Amino acid sequence: MKNVIENLKQYGICPPDILIPSSKVDLTRWAVVACDQFTSELDYWKAVNEYVGDAPSTLHMIYPEVYLEEKDPQVRIRSINRAMASYLEQNIFDEYPQTFFLVHRQTSQNVSRWGLMAALDLEQYDWSKGSRTIVRATEGTIESRIPPRKQIRKDAPLELPHIMVLISDEKKKIIEPFIQRKDELKKVYDTELMQNGGHLTSYAIRGEADFTAIADGFRDLFDSADPENPLIYAMGDGNHSLATAKACWDDIKKDLPEDLRATHPARYALVEIENIFDPGLVFEPIHRVLFNTPKDLFFETLSKYCDEFSFESTEGLSDLMEKIADSRDGIRFGYNDKDGYYLITVENGASAIAAGVLQYVIDDLLSKDDENLSVDYIHGEEVTRELGAQNGNIGLFLPAVDKSTFFETIIKDGALPRKTFSMGEANEKRYYMEARRIKP
Repeated sequence: MKNVIENLKQYGICPPDILIPSSKVDLTRWAVVACDQFTSELDYWKAVNEYVGDAPSTLHMIYPEVYLEEKDPQVRIRSINRAMASYLEQNIFDEYPQTFFLVHRQTSQNVSRWGLMAALDLEQYDWSKGSRTIVRATEGTIESRIPPRKQIRKDAPLELPHIMVLISDEKKKIIEPFIQRKDELKKVYDTELMQNGGHLTSYAIRGEADFTAIADGFRDLFDSADPENPLIYAMGDGNHSLATAKACWDDIKKDLPEDLRATHPARYALVEIENIFDPGLVFEPIHRVLFNTPKDLFFETLSKYCDEFSFESTEGLSDLMEKIADSRDGIRFGYNDKDGYYLITVENGASAIAAGVLQYVIDDLLSKDDENLSVDYIHGEEVTRELGAQNGNIGLFLPAVDKSTFFETIIKDGALPRKTFSMGEANEKRYYMEARRIKP
């Protein structure tokens, strides 16, 4: 077994030691959606808090980003660490040592997708634009977002991942064979998810033969990759969480002798690996809402980042989204405010994609000395429409990313602009379920 695990490590992964709440814990209250969702919807998180109450829950071990601007974040961080320590002391977890999990998510939109829970080697990861490591960011990483997240992770005894990492396994040799054999595997949990999140099931994968099969699948990916630019793992969700894990590991390893670096648990991050060719994996665009932004100022700023632009009124949101999807006439994005919906077409933009042009515009607007002007990145057309239609606001709608050329684009052009795409709507994002120790 030791040899096959060492073989897996050369491909950047290993079977993690996973902690799952025992059967005494109500999993519908335990599992909570990713902390970076519903960031403009405080009512969502209030409803989650009311439903969970004092029950054991990942809610007590995460920092929902809707609260990031509160006056004293250390109060919440200390509470997170106390909750983790308390759960460990109470022995509420069952441990699955050196085990991959096959996870199945059935969303409330009736989308079915599969993933593999694995420990990913942070030594093989670099979020920098132009990186050629096997694990890479797919969107721009905002380094200023890492320090506050380090404050949350640096003293935490556990990690709870909402990170999803993509592989391009067109032959479907890594995850899909276990889907066919799922009835032969031990079922670990099977639960409904709160707040219209759907259903979540997992199965344990352990044993030398199964590990060898996984290693063989990854060997094929490595053999087919460009040795000068071998992208194997592309970030899907949780880019800044993985960057934070990497930054914390870089701090820890400075004081470690070489032999301990190889075995320290913080060297790895627990992630869900998904095959980009899974038919249930849908790439959704992430839209933008500008708050307290004059229309004239927006279009004046847009003109600085393209040769010219045109706009036409549309009949409504459905008509707008259909027209955005047609890219034959240049870069397109949608716009709405209190006066209606408009299709914007950009010629010779500062970026080759709509998200890039808009990011230039947004960064320019935010650089102005106006504390009232702000932006939020929204998962979902309806929320964008509702917020954009409020007086003084602007909703910006982006087209979807083509996942069939996704890896090729990252290899060729480097990271996409931040918040370019999302794998599903907000309530389809990964729910926290598994935990893992990150301290020896």
